[in-house]
Parts: sequence; C-alpha cells; structure tokens
Amino acid sequence: MPAEASPAAESVFPQLEALLPHVQKPIQYVGGELNSTVKDWESCDVRWALMYPDAYEVGLPNQGVMILYEVLNEQQGVLAERTYSVWPDLEELMREHSVPQFTVDSHRPVGAFDVFGLSFSTELGYTNMLTALDLAGIPLEAADRGIDDPIVLAGGHAAFNPEPIADFIDCAVIGDGEQAVLEVTAIIRAWKAEGRPGGREELLLRLSRTGGVYVPAFYDVEYLPDGRIARVVPNRSGVPWRVSKHTVMDLDEWPYPKQPLVPLAETVHERMSVEIFRGCTRGCRFCQAGMITRPVRERSITGIGEMVDKGLKATGFEEVGLLSLSSADHTEIADVAKGLADRYEEDKIGLSLPSTRVDAFNIDLANELTRNGRRSGLTFAPEGGSERIRKVINKMVSEDDLIRTVATAYGNGWRQVKLYFMCGLPTETDDDVLQIADMATRVIAKGREVSGSGDIRCTVSIGGFVPKPHTPFQWAPQLSAEETDARLQKLRDKIRGDKKYGRSIGFRYHDGKPGIVEGLLSRGDRRLGAVIRAVYDDGGRFDGWREHFSYDRWMACADKALEPTGVDVDWYTTRERGYEEVLPWDHLDSGLDKEWLWEDWQDALDETEVDDCRWTPCFDCGVCPAMDTSIQVGPTGKKLLPLTVK
Repeated sequence: MPAEASPAAESVFPQLEALLPHVQKPIQYVGGELNSTVKDWESCDVRWALMYPDAYEVGLPNQGVMILYEVLNEQQGVLAERTYSVWPDLEELMREHSVPQFTVDSHRPVGAFDVFGLSFSTELGYTNMLTALDLAGIPLEAADRGIDDPIVLAGGHAAFNPEPIADFIDCAVIGDGEQAVLEVTAIIRAWKAEGRPGGREELLLRLSRTGGVYVPAFYDVEYLPDGRIARVVPNRSGVPWRVSKHTVMDLDEWPYPKQPLVPLAETVHERMSVEIFRGCTRGCRFCQAGMITRPVRERSITGIGEMVDKGLKATGFEEVGLLSLSSADHTEIADVAKGLADRYEEDKIGLSLPSTRVDAFNIDLANELTRNGRRSGLTFAPEGGSERIRKVINKMVSEDDLIRTVATAYGNGWRQVKLYFMCGLPTETDDDVLQIADMATRVIAKGREVSGSGDIRCTVSIGGFVPKPHTPFQWAPQLSAEETDARLQKLRDKIRGDKKYGRSIGFRYHDGKPGIVEGLLSRGDRRLGAVIRAVYDDGGRFDGWREHFSYDRWMACADKALEPTGVDVDWYTTRERGYEEVLPWDHLDSGLDKEWLWEDWQDALDETEVDDCRWTPCFDCGVCPAMDTSIQVGPTGKKLLPLTVK
C-alpha cells in the first residue's frame, strides 16, 4: 500500500526560484529535461533519490545514474529522481534561506525519499556527498540516523573500497547496479508493507543478509599495534563474512538507457552513448575498471543497432558514442561501425570511440567513425614511455606499433594525435618518463614524413598513477607529489628544449598533489572518515575541480585527524604493502583471487607480460567460477538491423 504523502515531500521550487537569479548557470537546477520522468509521489511506495556527486554538467551525462533512473522508473509503484551537487554560490543561499538539497525532477527534498543512492566513479566526490547530506538535513554519521531518514547507499567504482566513507553511508553495493537496485527496492517495499518492523536496523539486516549489500556498521575492524588491520569481523549473526559483487550477464536484456536524458545546460558530453560491452581482460595492471568489471560481456550487434536507433529518435543527438573500456576490441566492431555509418549517412550522424588501443586501430575503422562526423584528433594511450615500463604494467604495445599506427593516421589526412601516459608507475625511473619525449618526437617526424606537411601536432597528456584496490598494484608504493612534479619538470624541459620538434608537441600534465589525496582515499580505511569530515568542515568542496581543490587543506586536516592513530598520509600512499597484510577491502569480493593478483604483481616486478584470456587459455583470475559467470563474446554472424539504409 502506498505510504502517506508527508508535507515534507512537497516541492521546494517556490523558495528555490527566488534564489536562482543570484547564482551562476541557474538553468542546471530547474529540471524538465527531454526524457526526464516525474511520477506521482502518492502512488509510489519506494522512492529513490539518485546522485552523481558532482556538478550537473558532469553528472547528467553519467551513464550509470541514467540507467538506474530508467530501470527504477519503469517499475510500477517505484519512482526515482536525480540530484546533483550545487555550486558554492547556491549552497550559501540555500543555507541562508533554509532550502534543502532537492531533486531536479520535481524539486522534492532529498530527505523525504526512502533511499539516497550515490554513484562514485572517483574518491574526490566524498566531500560533495557530505555537503548534500547536510543540506538535505540527513545526519552526516550513519549512526545518528533514525527510521525516517533515507538509507544512504553508495555504488560505482569507488564503492569497491567504501571504508573511508563507512561512517557516512548505511550500505554499499559493488558491481553492476541494474538488478541490485531492484533487489534493494523489493526488500524495502516488503519491510514498509509490514509496518517497518525492527526499525532501520532490521531493514539493514535484511539487505545485508542477501550477501550482496555491504553494511559497514555490521563489521568491526581490529588493528595491530603497527597500524595495520588485524581482521574485519561481522558483529551480527547472519551477516556474511564476505560481500559479493553484482554482475549482469546478458546486456541485451538490459538495453538502457532507452530514452537518454537531453540536458538543458551545456554538459561535458553532448552525445548519445551506447555501452557496447562491459568488462575488459586486457589485463593492464594499473586499471581498476578492467579488473573489477570482469568478465567481458558483449552486447550483440543487433542489440547495439536497436539501441542507437531508439536513442537517436528519442534525443535528436547528432553523435553516438560507442562506449566500453576498449571499444575497438568488440568482436564485430568493424561491422558495427560500417553498419551505423551506412545507416545514418544522410543524417550526418557522427560516431566516436573513447581512446583506441594502438594495436586495435585500423584505418578502415577510423574512416567509418569519421565518415559522417567531423574528423577530430585521434587519442591513443601507450600509458608508459619505455618498452620496459609497458611490460611492467602489461600494456603490450611496442613503440614500432605506435609509429606504424600514427603513420597510417597522418598519411590518411589526420593532423592531430593525442598520447596519454602515466607518471609514477611501479619501478619507474626518470629515464622511463624521459622516453615519452623521444616517442613524441618520433611521432612528429613520422607525421611530417608521410604527410609531406609541417602542420602536424602531437599532444602528450600525463596523469599521475594512483594504486587502486582489487588490482595487482594494490600493494605498490605511490610516488610522492614532489617526486612526480620533479620527474614531469625534467620531461617538460626536454620537450621544450627540442628546437626541431618541441613546438609541435603539446604538453599537458596534472601536478602530483591531487593524486596523493586520491591515493589516500582509494586505499584508505575507516580512520580516514575523520579526515574527510575535517576537510568538509573546513570548506572542502568539488575536490575533483582544480580551482576548488586544496592540497594544503587535505594535508593539514589529515595531519591533525590521523595524529591519534599513529599512521599518516605517507603510510597510506608511498608505503609498499606485503602479501600477508589484511587490506581494507579484503572482505569485499570482486571475484578476483587475491593469490592471482599477488602473482600478477610479482610478474610486474619481473617485467613479465600476460596475454588477454579472451583469446588464450584461462589464467585463473577467479572471476568466472567465483561469480558463476563466463566471458561472452561474439561473433553472432548477424548484420546490423534494420538492413535498409535510411
């Protein structure tokens, strides 16, 4: 039976509207986007507020939130609305005028919903979560919440180690969300229908006992005298020792989003996107996304065609992004690209892939992708500057492969290539990084040679390496911010000092400071809750934005908050872990065998490469048996439907 409508659930738009003329980009707060959904509050008995904890322009295009929004709203008696982080100018006015955190769909207060679900793709969104909780009137600490407060649920890639935010969330779901949110909804519905027996604790126990929802309050963490974790133990009966990730096995059964949202304000991606497969087994040792989303599950060529067709009709976008961790690896990518380019030739619909693997690139594919759209630059990610470091990280691409690939591109009319690298990889030396300059000059030289033109550009973009949980590098030491900056300064000097080629090489890099904070949060444990809280109390917001991020604030708060614990920032970041150490996320099962991850870490130190298990015998990473799943790849032998050219 639908719950009674409470006055607290009324729209706050009348109060909000008066504030909008005084803030930047007010359009991002008004809602009403094409394909957004507003359902009748009274006729629904389970209500979700979904948040991507960043600004509207970053959060709206997020596929994860968009998919869950649609999956939930398709259910009878269930509603889902969206909320995003408000900029500091509006935050200040909302506090002044007592306007709570609201959804953009119907401007209802977030505190009136049953579930407040947050999707974290990066740890730098944690302070934004606290801002939203506080504005919503929801107690920041989970222990202080009552029966009428929403269940605060974390998901997304950063939720694979939710320990740093254990104080602030009620529960976390790891892995794919589509089926998980429906299971959570069914449990909440039953509990509410029974009259909410046992209060909040009983609901969390029911969620926890499924084995797929992690409730931090039901686990105690014990520490050794040296600061390491001794063990993590359930403190209630019936609570699992390990919590399993969720894996959706047939992507064709989940063709979402069917009605992608079309933003009102400018966003970071102005296109319709289709996820063409999930998971990756290339085995890059630094890549958390590839490790935690195993196994590979391809969407069929016909499934992709139908999604593109429906999505374009529903949105009017002029570009389609074919998304995955390595899109050119889809078994039928050539047929997909050609079929879509043929079908939408008259409509001038462009196609795009995220960065392409050097060894998966071919000119036919590139020509299909650019046939109807604009020919922008090509992006490749060699990741490491030297052959040696690429063996360490298992990125099996030789410099000759790269030069051959860019020669093909420049020879076929491209003028701009972007190369992405990382600095601070395990075992890296100055020389490994300086070889990036040599590679860039070879690229320019080859480009000038094959194109017969001096108007050739190569942009080198460098990010700092951050070791992540559930990867072979989860034991690795992180390079300090000072060492990262010094290494990048040497590289910049080398590129700038090259009279012949330097002017043709663009150089973009992030300093090492945000990476240290990300590293602190990515491999941290519950003791970091006090640090996050202190940073928030000191005004920390939008830490993923360079202009809002303050390294000094994070370090000062960490020094103070960690002092009683006997550990410090270096202990979490630049320290190497040993095999026997209990890691903060060991009780969260990503399906990967810890023994296998350790062996792969040893292989990295020995500079040993490992093949992709899609095309070779299994390497026993553990995912398929542990999750009762299997790799799902084509070819299906079908052609893109409908066969007629429009």
